[in-house]
Amino acid sequence: MWGTNAREAHPIFFHHILKGIRNGAKMYAVDPRRSQTAKFADLWLGLNVGSDIALANGVGKYIIDNNLQNDEFIAHSTQGFENYVESIQEWTLERTAEVTGLPEFAIAELAEVYATAESAQLCWTLGITEHHTGAENVMALCNLALLTGHVGKYGSGLVPIRGQNNVQGGGDMGALPNKLTGFQDVANDKLRAKFEAAWDCEIPATPGKHLTLMMEAIAAKELTHLYVIGENPADADADINHVRAALQGLEFLVVQDIFLTRTASYADVVLPASAGWAESDGTVTNSERRVQLGRKALDPPGDAKDDLEIINMIADRMSPGWGNPSPQEMWDELRTVSPMHGGMSYERLEAEGGLQWPCPTEDHPGSLFLHGWLWAEDLEGRDPAPFTINVWRPPMDEVNAEYPLLMTTGRVLDSYNTGVQSDGYNSPIRSGEDLDMAPADAERLGVSTGSRVEVSSRRATIDMTVRVQPDLPTGLCFTTYHFSETTDVNQLTIEAWDKKSGTAEFKATAISVKPKVESRA
Repeated sequence: MWGTNAREAHPIFFHHILKGIRNGAKMYAVDPRRSQTAKFADLWLGLNVGSDIALANGVGKYIIDNNLQNDEFIAHSTQGFENYVESIQEWTLERTAEVTGLPEFAIAELAEVYATAESAQLCWTLGITEHHTGAENVMALCNLALLTGHVGKYGSGLVPIRGQNNVQGGGDMGALPNKLTGFQDVANDKLRAKFEAAWDCEIPATPGKHLTLMMEAIAAKELTHLYVIGENPADADADINHVRAALQGLEFLVVQDIFLTRTASYADVVLPASAGWAESDGTVTNSERRVQLGRKALDPPGDAKDDLEIINMIADRMSPGWGNPSPQEMWDELRTVSPMHGGMSYERLEAEGGLQWPCPTEDHPGSLFLHGWLWAEDLEGRDPAPFTINVWRPPMDEVNAEYPLLMTTGRVLDSYNTGVQSDGYNSPIRSGEDLDMAPADAERLGVSTGSRVEVSSRRATIDMTVRVQPDLPTGLCFTTYHFSETTDVNQLTIEAWDKKSGTAEFKATAISVKPKVESRA
């Protein structure tokens, strides 16, 4: 469990993890905090924030130095191994311990147990991806799977645990700036021509902008109109004051959502939509690529309408005669252009309780393993999987005398994202509004649980309440982004982002903390 507090952020998934632990599985937790997840682990590796590539490279070097790698799998299924070996030579146990802050024995144990296990999974979430090196962090973990052969077979694999129930489905449908439905490259002339013929329109060959680049384009007045569906960037994005100013400077903003979010409060037009999990028909795709059919149970309240109906109404005004095609009609059209969904009829999805893509034909059972081809004798005609070279770089927001603490953010069990869906009810276990601080840091500052403090970064200053938390290492603070109305944390976070994925570095913000009053008591 690397960079994931699944116990709180993915509690249903974590129940399955606990079953595995009760059945004798070993669990290792790699996380700067001793999180609720880490407390179930056989070993907690509390590494320094942003040192994941250093640890992954160090684990890889230890495996190779001790001849624990899967030589047969490497020779048959991978490429670039020699260059990878050369790139990690500096990452001795001593050097890895120096950068990560971990004891050498812990690094060695993780490497040895992972490499020699009969089956092993690497699970991660935003603790890996929300860094300016997020994509490289993921690729560094992929290297370990290729090194040991723990991929594409039962019980082994690379497991990015999705943050919402249909994030995977959004990508599958083409909600990415460089992909068409089914992850088909928009820059590929042949693939694009297929969609143009099916949709009777011309599709730009140049990839669009991801969210971070869109905000930059809005600030530069290059993007003047925005249509936001089920997203709250006015609270969710890093360096939020910059984002809010950009959104308020738009010529025209439309927001389609189930609540009047802060983003919706800036809008020229608000379209009240449906809660997809209860008020509409359609499909979702979970973390294991399983497409499942959902059925409408309730009508949306008041004048609210199904998201698809709203989009169809707008399309019909733009192109009279469009009509109001049903979710099933839309899905059946999608199956004609997305080979990986070709065999997934509504009838099959309902009868079988879901199917895992790729499922190209009606008689195909679905694919249990995405990368099972790595074990095929001919690799099913594909190129071998590449090792990558990943260079460790520290967080962008540097800790110094002026900003001596590092703040990281995450989720807690009873709240969700920017709080839009969870703030409306009370909870006996509500937390996350405070600034969690290590006992030694609290003592040095002369504060205790309940103390009000002024928290400053290089971008803004906000007031917060301290909660002394013994599970944090000295020098690290933690909070959530669930309570923007009272604790507007994303005013503090840095605007740095990963140039490969577009993800902001939410996990590493240098801060200073000054007491305001003695106590809230």
